[in-house]
This record gives sequence, structure tokens and C-alpha cells, in this order.
Amino acid sequence: MPFTNDAIVFGILMISLGFVFFTESKKSGFWYKFYKVIPGLLMCYFLPAIFNSLGVISSEESQTYYIASRYLLPASLVLMTLSIDLKAIYNLGYKALVMFFTGTIGIVIGGPLAILILSGFFPELFNGAGPDAIWRGLSTLAGSWIGGGANQAAMLEIFEYNPQKYGGMVLVDIVVANIWMAIILLGIGKKDRINKWLKADTTAIEKLKEKVILFSNNSQRNPTLTDYMILLSVAFGTVGLSHLGAEIISNFLINNFDSVADKSSGLSSFGSKFFWMITIATFVGIGLSFTKAKNYEGIGASKIGSVFIYVLVATIGMKMDLGSILDEPKLILIGVIWMTIHALLLILTAKIIRAPYFFLAVGSQANVGGAASAPVVAAAFHPSLATVGVLLAVFGYVVGTYGAMICTYLMEYTSNL
Repeated sequence: MPFTNDAIVFGILMISLGFVFFTESKKSGFWYKFYKVIPGLLMCYFLPAIFNSLGVISSEESQTYYIASRYLLPASLVLMTLSIDLKAIYNLGYKALVMFFTGTIGIVIGGPLAILILSGFFPELFNGAGPDAIWRGLSTLAGSWIGGGANQAAMLEIFEYNPQKYGGMVLVDIVVANIWMAIILLGIGKKDRINKWLKADTTAIEKLKEKVILFSNNSQRNPTLTDYMILLSVAFGTVGLSHLGAEIISNFLINNFDSVADKSSGLSSFGSKFFWMITIATFVGIGLSFTKAKNYEGIGASKIGSVFIYVLVATIGMKMDLGSILDEPKLILIGVIWMTIHALLLILTAKIIRAPYFFLAVGSQANVGGAASAPVVAAAFHPSLATVGVLLAVFGYVVGTYGAMICTYLMEYTSNL
């Protein structure tokens, strides 16, 4: 029986994170060699997955992911954007958007191509009709992998997939998306080698990182208890504000606009409280970066934000059940082929435009992982880059439903060939 007390679950997750950071700090011996190959961030993600797979903890029983994504994520976004330089982000150029939309296109065409490939081997898989038609179920994957949970729910409403079979699609979503995120995290540890192969120009990214580091060093001071209390009041005050604002905006839009209230509408994602929570928290952080509040970077605002992000990473990893990979082999094979097409298109585009691995990784996660994963991946490169991940993820929410609908119509067509 897994531990069901969230205090115990949280303790296990924190011990896992502490173990990774302690062993990663070793400058010689086995662990030094180990982390040369396996990034610490991947281990922060993988250890909770092992505990979940072994039945020590259960993602279905625990509320830790909900707490981390709803409370710690918005707090971390504020703390990480306090010292952001919008002009420097603008100077990152067009490649971030190109890679994001390439990721979107990869999902849109990946689904139909996966069906075309597998229909020759498993034609019976695509014989379902009405609510049982597999393309209807795959529409929910398209919604999740372009936008997020709200877009996924919209696809379920629009294309009326059999709810009793929906669990299989959720399984594919979790397994494939988490495997892909693990691969991306693995690549972060080899980013210099990857950038060299891509012949990427990382000048703008390095300038942004150097600018933030320089500002942090220049504003550094010994923090007092008052400093920390004010910083946390700003962070969690914003969390409260973002929840309040999200509730007001979401309810207003749902009650006054039929297109938002209708889950089968392309605008239904604007009724998502999570979408508005993330948006409000991000823009509050950006707004504070124009005030003296940015000086709190000198007492480690982004480091505290990073602590919250790593807790989120652990709770995301906990959702992965390694044993479930073989539960729905044919469906998971569709997802793997689909995600491979998405990845190959990103790699090809990055190679052509010489985009850094950072844009490839964040462009992908802004689609596939959404607002919970994109800032995690971006912050793994440097805390100052977390905002880039969030802003791209917001794009994902906006285009998610429409991109998923196009993908679904293409999947319906290829299923009937």
C-alpha cells in the first residue's frame, strides 16, 4: 500500500531532491562521473517516478502536484521574473517563435502520419466507429500536446470520444509526454555538444544570462529576516491575487460569452482558471521588474523560485508510472511515433535556422508540457530564462484548440483512407 498522507509523500519527495543535490555537489568519485552523464534535473524527475512505479507513493492519491502547480509555480514565476530584462528577451529574436510554431506543426501533422504508418500494420486498430473511433480519442492528445488540460477537455467535448475509453488516452499522454520530457532534460546536460552540432548562435541567450548574473552580483547583500518575509509576501500575495483574478476573469468570460462557456468552442480555453492564474502571475512579475522590487534578486529571489520549480519537477515525475508503459502498447506506439515526428521536425528546423537547443527544448515543452513544464525546462538552462518558457506556453493555450481541431480532422481523414 502506498503512503497516502501528503506530509509523508512530500517528505519523500524532498529527501529525493536533497539526495540529488547532495550527490551532485561531489567534485570527484562515482557521483561526479555519474552526473557527467545523467543531469541532476533528470534524477529529480526520475526518482519520484521510481517511487510511484514501486507503489511507495501514488500520484492518484496525492495532492502534491496540485499544490505545487497551483501555489508554488505562480510563486516561482514571480520570483524568477523580478529581475527580468524584457529588452534582452526581445533581443533573443525570432527563433523562439519559429521553434514554438514548428513544435505545434509537428503535433498537427504527427498524429495523421502516425495513423498512416500504423494502419498498414494494425488496420483493426482504426476500425472503430462513432464514439469509439480512435481518431476521436487521439484528438484529446492533440489538445493536450498543443495547449494543455483545458484544450484536452475541449477536444473530448467537441469530438465526443467514448468516456469509458478515455483513460487509455490519458495513459498515453502521461507516458509519452513524460518520456519526451526526460529525453529533453537529458539533452540539457549535453547542450554545448548539441549546440555545436546545430551550429547554433547562442550569443543572445548568453548575453541575457550574463546581464542577469551581473545584476544579481551588483545588488547582492546579506539578507535579513525582513527581506525574506517581504519577498515571500510578494510571491504568495501574488499567488493569492492570481487565483482571485483567475476566478473573476474566468467566471466573467464563462457567464457572459457563450463561446467561452461552450466546451466544444475554440475559445473554451479562455475559461481555464489555470491559464489566467499563470498569465496574471507572470505579468505581475514582469510589472515588478520595472520597480525597486527587482533588487530582491540580490538576496536570491530566483534561487528561492528555483527551489519551488524543483519541487514541481518532483511532483511531475511522480505522475509517471514506469510499469504502465506496456499497458496499452499499440496506443503508446502511436504516441511514440507521433512524438518522434514532432521531435524530428524540431531538430530539422533548428539545424536549418541554427537555433540553440534552448529554443528547441522550450519550444517543444511550451506545446507538449504547457505552462507547468515549459518554465521548468527553461529554468534548467538558467533561472532568468523561465519567463521565455511561460510566455511561449501562453501561446500554446491560445492556439491549442484550433491546432488540435485541424490535427483531428486530418486524423479522421487518414483513418478513413
